[in-house]
Amino acid sequence: MADTIRHNGDAATPDSAHLPARGLAMRDDAMLQVKSLKMHFPIRRGFFRQVVGHVKAVDGVNFFIRPGETLGLVGESGCGKTTTGRAIIRAYHPTAGEILYRRKDGTVVDLIPKTNKELKSYHREIRMIFQDPFSSLNPRMPVLEIVGEPLKVNGIAKGKEMEDRVASLLRRVGLRPEYMRRYPHAFSGGERQRIGIARALALEPRLVLCDEAVSALDVSVRAQILNLLEDLQAELDLTYLFIAHDLSVVEYICDRVAVMYVGKLVELAATDELYANPQHPYTEALLSAVPQPDPALRSRKQRIVLEGEVPDPANPPSGCYFHPRCPYSDGTRCVNEEPPLREISPDHYAACHYSETLRLRGVVAPGVVA
Repeated sequence: MADTIRHNGDAATPDSAHLPARGLAMRDDAMLQVKSLKMHFPIRRGFFRQVVGHVKAVDGVNFFIRPGETLGLVGESGCGKTTTGRAIIRAYHPTAGEILYRRKDGTVVDLIPKTNKELKSYHREIRMIFQDPFSSLNPRMPVLEIVGEPLKVNGIAKGKEMEDRVASLLRRVGLRPEYMRRYPHAFSGGERQRIGIARALALEPRLVLCDEAVSALDVSVRAQILNLLEDLQAELDLTYLFIAHDLSVVEYICDRVAVMYVGKLVELAATDELYANPQHPYTEALLSAVPQPDPALRSRKQRIVLEGEVPDPANPPSGCYFHPRCPYSDGTRCVNEEPPLREISPDHYAACHYSETLRLRGVVAPGVVA
C-alpha cells in the first residue's frame, strides 16, 4: 500500500465549473471527476526497509464521467488502468489528487479524504465488477450468500426478504432463481460473471466500475455479457467506467474512450472520433492492432509495431513518456518537455506536442482502414 501522502493541488482538467458552496471545482455535467490523481507505491530496500523510490502506477490522471454514459479506460497491461479503478473505489488510498463524486441530491464530495466508515454509504452507490469470475467468488459460499452478502452487511435485507431480492437479481442477469443454492464450481465462466454482476447490482448503485469484466471469457460468451451490461444500463440508468485492453470491445460498448500509457492519460475523446481521428501516436499504434474482420482488406492494413519496451514506472523517461518508442519523436522537445493533456478539437484531448501537424491513421469504420 502506498504512503498516504496527500496534497490537493489546482485542478488540471479543462472546462471546470466552480461550486462555491462546496469549495470544489467540478464540471456541471459530470457524475464523477478525477483530478490530478496519483497512486505511487513505495519501493523499500535494505534491512530497515527504507523507501528508496516509488512506482508511479498512476501519475496525474484527469478525466470525467457523465451520468448514464460508458467511459472506456484502455491501455497495455501495466499502464495503471486497474490501479486507477481501484483508487476510485478506494481499495487503495491515493497519494494525491481529487476524486469528486456528485450524489443524487447534487452535493459534491471528494472521496479521497473520507475514512473507511464515511465511505460506507458511497460504496453502496459505486460498485465494481471484477475481471476473473473464478477467483472473485468465494467457493465456500452458495450463490444466495454471495449475492446477498452486501444486503446483509448493510442491514438492508435478511431471511426471506433477502432470498426474494437475490431471486430477482438472478432473473435480472439471466439466471434461474433455483440456482441460488448452488456453489460457484457448478457454473461456467459466463454464469459466474453474471453472478458477479448480480452482486454488484445488489445495492442499486449509480456507478459501476467494470474491471476487464469480459477479458477472461470466450468470445461468444463475451458478446452475451456485453449485451447484458448494455441492457442493465438502459433499464437501471447505470453509469460505467469500463476498463479494458481490447479495443474491439471498447468500440462496441463505450461512448468515450480514455487512453493510458505508463500511468498517464494520453488521449480522451468520443469513441467514433478517437477511432477515426487519433491524435496521439500511441493511440494510432493501438488501433493498428484491432483485428480486421474482412479478409479481403487485411492486406491493406499495416500493423504498427512499436520498438523497445514499456518504460519502468519506477524510472520513467524524461519529457514525453512515449518518446523512446514513438516513430514521430523529434529527439529534442519530446525528450525534454512533458506534453500536457490539452484540447486539440472540441471534446478531444491529447498529450502530444505535434497533434496538430501529425496525420495519424485510424479506423473509420468496421472493415475500412483510413
